Amino acid sequence: MSIDPRKLAAEFVGTFFLVFTVGMAVIDPGAGDFAGLAIGTVLAVMIFATGHISGGHLNPAVTLGVLLRGKIDVNDAVGYWVTQVAAGIVAAIVVMIMKPAMPAEALVGSVDVVPALLAEALFTFALVFVVLNVATAKGTEGNSFYGFAIGFTVVAGAYAVGAVSGGAFNPAVAIGGTIMNIFALGNIWIYLVAQLVAGAAAAFAFRYLHPGE
Repeated sequence: MSIDPRKLAAEFVGTFFLVFTVGMAVIDPGAGDFAGLAIGTVLAVMIFATGHISGGHLNPAVTLGVLLRGKIDVNDAVGYWVTQVAAGIVAAIVVMIMKPAMPAEALVGSVDVVPALLAEALFTFALVFVVLNVATAKGTEGNSFYGFAIGFTVVAGAYAVGAVSGGAFNPAVAIGGTIMNIFALGNIWIYLVAQLVAGAAAAFAFRYLHPGE
């Protein structure tokens, strides 16, 4: 089964601008205390821009949740994953070209493993759970708020647990952020494991709460 290239293009554009904004807002000279707000806002507007084309996942953990929820097939999911990660890598390269001085050492270098795992898992769960409920549930069909509901989940997570884990909540952000030296390479497994497990857990929680769907 072929994948609609328009969906992949939408996922690339949306994920690119999310990871690009992460790098530009977090790495000096950046947005300082407003970085979380900038990141959540660009996520919201990119979801509004791409949601009617691809669903506006922009996050491999979200795609996993949507797959397990039954709203996307495996072929599309694999295409989304490859596209999202590629967009994160390209965004990281563009940030490195534009920033006058990249960090010599990882900005989020040393983290306590258990708290970081919990932080990433809890807010990735929250993010995917919100996506499934506001963007895929029958009870919220046709709503006009889903983009900001999702974006402000990321804002809340950034301010609540950003100091614990760096607040990625997205494997594409984690990979792009590692290339930009925001996250330490040795910690990449923390982000990927926590985020993917949380995305799956959110899908099962959704299915439990919505047995008719």
